[in-house]
Amino acid sequence: MTAPSNSRPKIVVLSGAGMSAPSGLATFRDSNGLWANHRVEDVATPEAWERNPSLVLEFYNQRRTQACAAQPNAGHRALAELESRYEVVVITQNVDDLHERAGSTRILHLHGELTKVRSTADESLIYDIGAKPIRLGDRCPRGSQLRPHIVWFGEDVPLIEAAAEEFRDASKVLVAGTSLQVYPAAGLVGYAPDEAEKVLADLHAAHCPFGFRALPGSVEQTLPALVRSWLE
Repeated sequence: MTAPSNSRPKIVVLSGAGMSAPSGLATFRDSNGLWANHRVEDVATPEAWERNPSLVLEFYNQRRTQACAAQPNAGHRALAELESRYEVVVITQNVDDLHERAGSTRILHLHGELTKVRSTADESLIYDIGAKPIRLGDRCPRGSQLRPHIVWFGEDVPLIEAAAEEFRDASKVLVAGTSLQVYPAAGLVGYAPDEAEKVLADLHAAHCPFGFRALPGSVEQTLPALVRSWLE
C-alpha cells in the first residue's frame, strides 16, 4: 500500500553564513581572510587536528559558546512560519542551531553541528553536548577521543546527496544568506526543477544565477516580507 503523498507545495531553503550574521555570528572569513583571527588551515582541516588538537578544540569551544548565546533573528523566524502552509526543508551550511530554535523542524546541516561531537574512531558515534566544551581526554563510551561534529575542509560532505534529492521536487527554492560561491553546496540548486520559483536573498544578491529573482539586503529585513507574500 502506497503512503499518500504530501499535498502541500514544497519549499527548499539553502542557507549560509549571512543567515546567522544578523544574530551576531561572524561570517566564515573576514575581509582579511581570517576566521576569528585564525587561519582556516590552522583550525578547520584534518591536518590542523593532527598538528594541534588543543587549538582546534578551543577554537570550536569558543564558536559553540557564541552560537549558543546568539538568538534567532527575524529571518529565521520567518522561515519557520512557512511550515503553516508548505512542506519546508532547510538545508544549511551553518553549524549553529538557530534554525531549530526558531521553530523549523526539517533541517539538514551540510557542514555539521556545533552542539554535537563524534568519535574520532567511528564517525557514526555522534553525541549531543549542547553548549559544553570539548577537552583533550574527553572520550566516547568506546574509548576514543571526541572531536567536533564538523565537516572540515578536505572532508567529504556526507549529506550532500540527500540534500540534492530534496531539491528535485521543490516548488520554490530560496537561497538565503549565501552568494552560492562555496561548493559542493552551491551546486545543489542545479537539481531544482526548471519551473520552480527561485529567489536569492543575500547582501550580494545582485550577482544572481540565471533563473533566480534577486532580493538584495539583510535576511532579517527581506525574508519576513517574502514569507508574508508566500503565505497570502
